[in-house]
Amino acid sequence: MKSTKKSILLVVSLLLVTALIAACSSTSTPGAPTTEPTAETSTVSVAGSTTVQPLAEKLAEAFMTENAGVRIDVQGGGSSVGVKAAAEGTSDIGMASREIKESELTESPNLKVFVIARDGIAIVTHPDTPVSDLTIEQVRDIFSGTITNWKDVGGEDQNIILVSREEGSGTRAAFEEMVMGEGVLIAASSILQPSNGSVRTTVATTPNSIGYLSFGYLDNTVKTISINGVAPTEPNAVNGTYPIVRPLNMLTNGEPTGAVKAFLDFILSEAGQKIVVDDGYISVK
Repeated sequence: MKSTKKSILLVVSLLLVTALIAACSSTSTPGAPTTEPTAETSTVSVAGSTTVQPLAEKLAEAFMTENAGVRIDVQGGGSSVGVKAAAEGTSDIGMASREIKESELTESPNLKVFVIARDGIAIVTHPDTPVSDLTIEQVRDIFSGTITNWKDVGGEDQNIILVSREEGSGTRAAFEEMVMGEGVLIAASSILQPSNGSVRTTVATTPNSIGYLSFGYLDNTVKTISINGVAPTEPNAVNGTYPIVRPLNMLTNGEPTGAVKAFLDFILSEAGQKIVVDDGYISVK
C-alpha cells in the first residue's frame, strides 16, 4: 500500500514539473509587450531636438508596443546636439527640427537625413494683444529690435517684449533662416527659453509679449498672428500659402540597419504618419 502511494505521488510530481516547464517555455501572444527586457532586447538611442522629442516619444511608445524586443530611449538636447550625436555615433538616431546645413553634411558625409514630418512655425502673442496680422518684414523688424512699440504695427502704445528660443534650438535656427534672413540678429533684449513649452508659457503670461512656436505646441493660451493675411494653420502650410514651414528630421550615421531601420520604417509608415498628424504636424506621405 505504501508503495502504491509513493508511485501516485511520483506521478503527480512529474506531471506538475512537466506543466511548469511547458508554462515557462510557452511563447507570448504575438505583438504583446514583454514584462522585462531579455538578453536579446535591442536598444535604440535617440537624441536632439526638443521640438521633435515629444513626437519621437509617442512614436517610440507605439513601436515598442508592437516590438517587445526593442527599447527606444529618447532624449532632448537641441537640434545641433542631434546632428552631432548622429555624426559621431554617440546616438543611433539624431533629431533636428531645421534644415541640415551644407557645412554639417560636408563635415559628416555619411549622415543620412530622413524627413519624418513638416512643421509650421507660428508667430504668437499674449491673448490681449490687439494686433492680428503682420508682414514677414514687420516680424523681422520686431525681433531684430528695429520696431520696439506695438503702436508702430497698428497696436497700442506699449513696448514689445520679445520671447525667443536659445542658441542651438532648431526652432530658432529655422526662424532665423526663414524670417530674419542672413546677417539679421535676434535682439539681445529677448527673453530666452529652452523649449517651445517654455516660450508658450512665457508669452501666455506676459502682456505685450511676442514669440514663435511650433504648430505642435499651439493652444488657446496664446494668440496666433497671420502672416500677410494667411493664418498659421495646417491646410495653409500644406498648400504653401503659409510661408514659415520647416522639416522635422531624423539622422543616422550611414544607412540604418536592424532595429534602427525598423523604427524609421515604422515612422514613415501609414501608422507612424497617423501619429505625426494626430500630434499636430504635417505628414510627409
